[in-house]
Amino acid sequence: MSNTATNNRETMGFQAEVKQLLQLMIHSLYSNREIFLRELISNAADASDKLRFEALHNASLFENDSELNICISYDKTARSLTIVDNGIGMSRDEVINNLGTIAKSGTREFFSRLSGDQQKDANLIGQFGVGFYSAFIVAEKVTVTTRRAGEKTDQGVRWESDGGGEFAIEMIEKATRGTEIVLHLREGQDDLLSGQKIRSIIRKYSDHIVQPILMKKEEWKDGEQQVLEEDETINQAFALWARPKNEITEDEYKEFYKHVGHDYQEPLAWTHARVEGKQEYTQLLYIPSRAPFDLFERDTIHGVKLYVRRVFIMDDAEQLMPRYMRFVRGVVDSSDLPLNVSREILQESKDIEAIRSGCTKKVLGLLEDLAKNDQEKYNKFWGEFGRVLKEGIGEDFANKDKIAGLLRLASTHADTTEETVSLADYIGRMKEGQDKIYYITADSFNAAKNSPHLEVFRKKGIEVLLLTDRVDEWVVSNLSEFQGKSLVSVAKGGLDLGQLEDEAEKKEQENVANELKDLTEKISKSLGEKVKEVRVTHRLTDSPACLVADEHDMSANLARLLKSAGQKGPTSKPILEINPKHPVVLRLKIEEKRFDDWASVLFDQALLAEGGQLDDPASFVKKVNQLMLEMSSN
Repeated sequence: MSNTATNNRETMGFQAEVKQLLQLMIHSLYSNREIFLRELISNAADASDKLRFEALHNASLFENDSELNICISYDKTARSLTIVDNGIGMSRDEVINNLGTIAKSGTREFFSRLSGDQQKDANLIGQFGVGFYSAFIVAEKVTVTTRRAGEKTDQGVRWESDGGGEFAIEMIEKATRGTEIVLHLREGQDDLLSGQKIRSIIRKYSDHIVQPILMKKEEWKDGEQQVLEEDETINQAFALWARPKNEITEDEYKEFYKHVGHDYQEPLAWTHARVEGKQEYTQLLYIPSRAPFDLFERDTIHGVKLYVRRVFIMDDAEQLMPRYMRFVRGVVDSSDLPLNVSREILQESKDIEAIRSGCTKKVLGLLEDLAKNDQEKYNKFWGEFGRVLKEGIGEDFANKDKIAGLLRLASTHADTTEETVSLADYIGRMKEGQDKIYYITADSFNAAKNSPHLEVFRKKGIEVLLLTDRVDEWVVSNLSEFQGKSLVSVAKGGLDLGQLEDEAEKKEQENVANELKDLTEKISKSLGEKVKEVRVTHRLTDSPACLVADEHDMSANLARLLKSAGQKGPTSKPILEINPKHPVVLRLKIEEKRFDDWASVLFDQALLAEGGQLDDPASFVKKVNQLMLEMSSN
């Protein structure tokens, strides 16, 4: 960030991402320009909440003015709109950090997803959060004057920019704490210079704000609008979550979500309840309609807002929801916690454990209701947050069965990833005599769907779950059964189809294995340390061979995932299974001259078929070419 200075006034360059966001926002979000006022009022409300919280430990921050409010005014002559709050305010460094840079993890990845399509980018920008910069949708210049609570009056800061590449900043005298934002409106924005218009926007988007939003009263005299000195409160100025549910409209719930979730879009669903008993608290929890861009950023804290007796305590209180529900937004207002509660205290509090448990069950109940009664909404939820919810299988033992019932997984029942099945659906379609839930893990849908391990299952019409998310290995390692049916990998251990095979089939398999015992031993000797064992298989109908992991060994897919993440798991050798009816295997029975090359190619092909990587691809190609030449010459 470059800068130049004249006396006290400095000119600085915006962070590159801010420039890009400003240009995109003005064009992409203009069709919904009214949101600028919602965003600025929301920021003002947050500033008031933060002051009230800091003042719990230092009452002098109120500076003899503890009545927090937000004031809106307009000036037709100057063509300006002003938003003033008496909240926490900002220091010079905070102004530069908050108004000149975007300090969000995942910023670069977010901008890489922007396409230039205004409609699509509007949705993405909404997920990223528009905040203060939305002012430039309607303003050609913005002036911010602020002083942090507790600072001297000569520590005020003025910030100004036209939304181009630079902003100016200087230190000033400011008698009162808080922030004043003056929007110098663009041409064509004159409708915002009307008390009636501003009131309608506030009531539409910001009626739920806890702090009073004030405007000067107006009256008409001789056909002209007169602004009076007396203030009028525009919003209800009452905590929405504390109101009875039957008094809150659907639109009010939706607008409150946009404030508390800092989201441009409406929520997918929500649950609102007052809990009474050993702990008394109110919960208003939302499920967003889209995943935030930084949902999988490891250093990002996601959580709900915590209030104690309607006094704001902290944003993103991650202790109130389990990690696998980090997509949930909303408010928890406790009647029992102390006002001086800290994040450290939250981690050790029994009251917090009870609140987290109650909130978790409430969200799971909401999801179960969606899954049962609104499949379209649940499918949307699963598409956005399914990978995160899966984490709960290993994190939340108490609710593992509930979470397992909410899983939606791809399977051989359908040809696309869009059509998924529940574990209950799978059990309902089981073949007569089937007592296991079969699955395969792979790094892509096509790799799973086309795996040679599925050949006998297709032949017998047995459904197999196709698990291709990285988290799926975590899921199956922690979910051994569902509704009394064990989950079994088709790529691990010896394949036992139980009653799905008759005694004649089992006898034939045993006879074939005995007949080819000399061949399997010879292949094993040829491959040496590459394999743990070579044996005859009945998994395959079309492929000559496949690799399987021993029952208690790590799956090949998990080993690859760990390797790609730079981690080392326990080393184990695969088992090579050969198809006794395949021409390549039959060729090996009579091959003498190039037996080792045939055995090596057989192993490498099986490794490639399951998504593995060859140690020496050039040697593999050379052997295949030599064998092909010899076969063509015979």
